[in-house]
Amino acid sequence: MYFFDTLPTHMDYDGQRKAEKLSRIIITLFGVVGLIWGYIIQQFSQTVYILFAGFVLAALVTVPPWPMYRRKPLQWQKPRPECDGTESVMKSKKKK
Repeated sequence: MYFFDTLPTHMDYDGQRKAEKLSRIIITLFGVVGLIWGYIIQQFSQTVYILFAGFVLAALVTVPPWPMYRRKPLQWQKPRPECDGTESVMKSKKKK
């Protein structure tokens, strides 16, 4: 079970953009090729099979968080130390 805890599960924003663009390109390419091939052999089922293969390939390439999608992580600010809550209430009352 420890092995599954070590797997990365995040993707940065730039990686999300790349994954979405790549999936659209793959699906469009397979759709066009499938449509042309299906028209040539007059079998719509072949178009559907090729398009389905494109969906599967796009899912395998873009859904898992591969290292190529994690190259630019965000640099988050360090958290502020927590207060007991009464200071923020007092400050908000003084502002009014």
